[in-house]
Amino acid sequence: MQKRTVFETALVRRIPKKSDFLRYAAYEMSLEALRRKRVERLEMAKAPPSISDYALVRRQFQIFERALKKFKGDVGLWLQYIQVAKKEGARALVGRITARALQLHPNVPALYVLAASHELEHLSPSAARALLQRGLRLNADNVEMWREYVRMELGFVESLRRRWNVLGIEVKGKGKHKGASKGKGKEKEKEGDAEDPYLGLGEVNLEEEADRMEVDGEDVDEDEAARKEVMAGAIVKSVISSAAKAIPKIELFTSLHELISAYPSPPSLRESLLDHLHALLHKTLPSHPAAIKLSATRHLKADLVGEPLVDALKDANEQLLAYIRSTGGPVSPAVAAVYAEFVEEWCGKDVDDTLKAYLITSLHILIRQLPAPVPPGLLAAHIRLLASHHASLGSGLLPGKADSPEKILRTARKHTTKAPTSAAVWLARLGAERQFATQNEINAAWEEARKHVTGDRIQDVWLWGLEPANRRPPSPDCAPGTASEREHADIEAEVEVLEQLLHESSLIREPAATGALHEALLIRYAAASHRALRSRFRITSPPATIAQPPPRQRHIAKGRTNLSASAEARLARVRKIGSAYAPSARVWAEVFRQEAGGDSDVASTPAGGADAANDAYFGDADGDERVLRAVYEFWRQTDGVEATVAWATWLLRSGRSKDAVGVVARARSVLGEAAGETVERRWKSVLDGPEDAGVNSEEVPSAVWFDDAAAEETFAL
Repeated sequence: MQKRTVFETALVRRIPKKSDFLRYAAYEMSLEALRRKRVERLEMAKAPPSISDYALVRRQFQIFERALKKFKGDVGLWLQYIQVAKKEGARALVGRITARALQLHPNVPALYVLAASHELEHLSPSAARALLQRGLRLNADNVEMWREYVRMELGFVESLRRRWNVLGIEVKGKGKHKGASKGKGKEKEKEGDAEDPYLGLGEVNLEEEADRMEVDGEDVDEDEAARKEVMAGAIVKSVISSAAKAIPKIELFTSLHELISAYPSPPSLRESLLDHLHALLHKTLPSHPAAIKLSATRHLKADLVGEPLVDALKDANEQLLAYIRSTGGPVSPAVAAVYAEFVEEWCGKDVDDTLKAYLITSLHILIRQLPAPVPPGLLAAHIRLLASHHASLGSGLLPGKADSPEKILRTARKHTTKAPTSAAVWLARLGAERQFATQNEINAAWEEARKHVTGDRIQDVWLWGLEPANRRPPSPDCAPGTASEREHADIEAEVEVLEQLLHESSLIREPAATGALHEALLIRYAAASHRALRSRFRITSPPATIAQPPPRQRHIAKGRTNLSASAEARLARVRKIGSAYAPSARVWAEVFRQEAGGDSDVASTPAGGADAANDAYFGDADGDERVLRAVYEFWRQTDGVEATVAWATWLLRSGRSKDAVGVVARARSVLGEAAGETVERRWKSVLDGPEDAGVNSEEVPSAVWFDDAAAEETFAL
């Protein structure tokens, strides 16, 4: 009772929280799980149902009903209620809940699918079909709805086939009952079973069904032609045609192709449906790159091995090559990217090396035969494949002009002359240079790439040489000093490289590319210079000329000397970023986060967290304030709202609540009415703290279904 009193008290607050309802329901569910476990453990004799058998379950339903009165628009809450009702076997209640949910949310496809699945589980295919058709009228552009509708019709055809097989009804003859074929039919029915919610729908009491059909067969002559059409998939084909007309998109065809290919239907029916689907695909999207690949690779399946795999892979490769060569003019970059993706995908699989060599050679020949300009996607894929498979394939399987590291580098450098502005080709060449060339050649290639590359992925090229994986660290024998000194030298070298890159990026004449690139470089520069300061003041030792005090006083004196110098260095870093470069609001947010001493957002730092981090970093409270105030003044010029909230939050976490309130109070006069109102609203959320997220609506199904051990532990007496 005490527990329930606490939960009930939380539910009557002025502004209810959904998490309170969900936590209450989870408590009742675990309590019911405990009751059932104890009944099972005590081995009590079966008795007529009593109020204890359904009281806790009914309370769960009542809690959800109360929650839905407050949160009618929460679809996740409706879905959880349906799941709980299905778990408890409340069939009629599930139907009523889904009906109410669909009235309030007619544009949510998941509700229609869930309702149709419920109807099929209780052998009502006509109701399920009506629900899905109603959903499609309101959500005709939803791929998942059409997929589920096709799945249901596939299940309907499969159930008819199995039922007629059990009853001994042959499609070529008139329907008649053959008792001798029952056993054989049932054995066939068991073969090829798969877990599917629509599979075998309507299979109920086959003996009675056979007797009924036997009697009806005396008076009714079934239409053999119609029956053959149904078994040949006419209904499914009609649904597929309607879906293609409603959503002429590649996502629909891909989804239906995966569904039909994996569905446990007879091979003849599956091929007939796939033929119909791909005919519609060719008619609807004749030149779409993904559609071309889907049609070419339709016979490539994951379970193919041996000769069938070789034939299917060769057929798909030849179809794609034929389409590329048939264009006559310049090849579409999208189509070329599809072929490059196809080759790289299959070269990355566990197939025979000769097949990989066949695909790489096909790409090599295609590049030589295509007229200029060759699509950059093909060139980049060619370089990557040669570099990655050189060791495994060797010179015996690779093309003759690219069967050694020297020839691969020559090919990569030649490709960058064919597409000098393509970032993808340059990145592929840089990967080959890193694998086969010397460090000086790598640096020269990276510098050349920065001069020529334009367009998309320019940031990837400029930042390539800064990644640790793309740098060859010097040998410890060649680098003098201790490990800390070598680490500090590496960081200082990175800072120098970033300063050079920032200078080079300011010379680019493309404003769109310059802004994003400059911001990315500045963020890296801020992080590197931050690490450099930490490293510098961590390894600094007291001057040898100063008289050494006792150990305890020596530590304090050392700290004071370094703290003053560190604050000045930090302030100089902030001023240099603000004056020498053009930092954006994102850059200043990162600098503020670094100087606040935390790796996460300042507003989410718990009380004392930022201070503790600062103590571990520099330990100078006055210096922290000076540096962060300077960052705030710079940041406020680009984003006043975020800067004000972050600065006030840091003041609050530092125990200076009056100063924080003053900063927020001046926001309207400094930033304007609209921005000041936003600051006040954000500040209120900071003061209130994050909403209690103990129970997330999306995570409740996994958090609610306690097992018996968890229930026993929670409610142990």
